[in-house]
Amino acid sequence: MGGDTEICTVTVTAPDSAWLAGFVRQLVDDRLCACGHITESIKAVYRWQGDVHEDGEAHVSLHTSAERVPEIMRRVEEQHPYEVPCVIVAALRAAPSYAAWVVEQTRPV
Repeated sequence: MGGDTEICTVTVTAPDSAWLAGFVRQLVDDRLCACGHITESIKAVYRWQGDVHEDGEAHVSLHTSAERVPEIMRRVEEQHPYEVPCVIVAALRAAPSYAAWVVEQTRPV
């Protein structure tokens, strides 16, 4: 497994899956990610401004090429409803055919 082109997963959390679905649709339409897998209901436990919170959230795993990550991060910063959104990027090892598909789907036209 693997490939010559680096692909990544970008994980983003949000207050609800509806916001994420619209956001992911924009990214796919603009060829910034090949796909997004949304988990509709997760529980977040975190410290914010001195207090411990426990809230429902949703999260998405975006599959993209490494070169598209900076633009995805820029859009998250511009559009996300949170003051400090969770955005985590990790390199992926993938089947060559899947990696090629991700690269093709994220190639600018």
